[in-house]
Amino acid sequence: MSRTEARRRARVRVARLRHLIAGLLALTAAVTATACTTGAGDDRPGIVVTTNILGDVTREIVGDEADVTVLMKPNADPHSFGLSAVQAAELEQADLIVHNGLGLEENVLRHVDAARASGVATFAAGEAADPLTFHTRDDGGPEGEEGQPDPHFWTDPDRMRAVTGLLADQVIEHVEGVDPGTVRANADRYARRLTDLTTWMETSFGEVPADRRALVTNHHVFGYLADRFGFEVIGAVIPSGTTLASPSSSDLRSLTEAMRRAGVRTVFADSSQPRRLAEVLRAETGGGVRVVELHSESLTAEGGGADTYERMMRANTTAMVTGLTGD
Repeated sequence: MSRTEARRRARVRVARLRHLIAGLLALTAAVTATACTTGAGDDRPGIVVTTNILGDVTREIVGDEADVTVLMKPNADPHSFGLSAVQAAELEQADLIVHNGLGLEENVLRHVDAARASGVATFAAGEAADPLTFHTRDDGGPEGEEGQPDPHFWTDPDRMRAVTGLLADQVIEHVEGVDPGTVRANADRYARRLTDLTTWMETSFGEVPADRRALVTNHHVFGYLADRFGFEVIGAVIPSGTTLASPSSSDLRSLTEAMRRAGVRTVFADSSQPRRLAEVLRAETGGGVRVVELHSESLTAEGGGADTYERMMRANTTAMVTGLTGD
């Protein structure tokens, strides 16, 4: 090999070495940047919310001040949804857990209790909403579990408005790094929107005649709405505050008799639940009953017509007014 060829090969080896070193330096820089970014994200305060209804409200109040993780998927049933191991771990790492309470998230509350025991701050919105209790109707009709608190407080927008202020207090107290002024301003702005929502619902429900203000649902979920807007809950296909219960044949007979006495012709069924039981009730009454779907316990996916708390309440109000006033 000539001296010239040897020098050429040496220059090629040096060039390749320099290229390799440059590549390694670039890779190291990228990894470092990613680690820094991830570290910064991990340092942001985090709030974990169990239900998607409360998740939407929490995001309205928190804004960009903290990360908000919602555990319950759209169109899910809060009584039956469960957590993955990763989601359970997220509860343990949260700065604040927001949950409904009052027994609503039946498969999740043990994880919330475990996180609370480990020192994580928790806020039970339902317990802070001046809860009503289930009661037995005077005519003997089924009305949920006697004396037990009703977890479905959000069907009364006034109670939800009260909860927003209390939730803002919890965020300011327990979530480090948030700006109290921003959180409070967000909560006040959202509370004004809920005041407008209540006014609109009052006007809409005013179209329902007195002799048609009776409600039958697939399970007991609208007690707060009935109390706030002057309706009477005749009963439910599932005589319970949870979808995990089942009706007996005597329950169905009692309900159909109560419906006949009250002249009820519409049953409202949650869109996230199978309509079979409501359809069975319609068959029991001879087919003269309509089944109208509502979004009572879960938000829909984006664009589904009830993807925020406000849109859900407006959609339900419109469906209820139409169902109760139609021939």
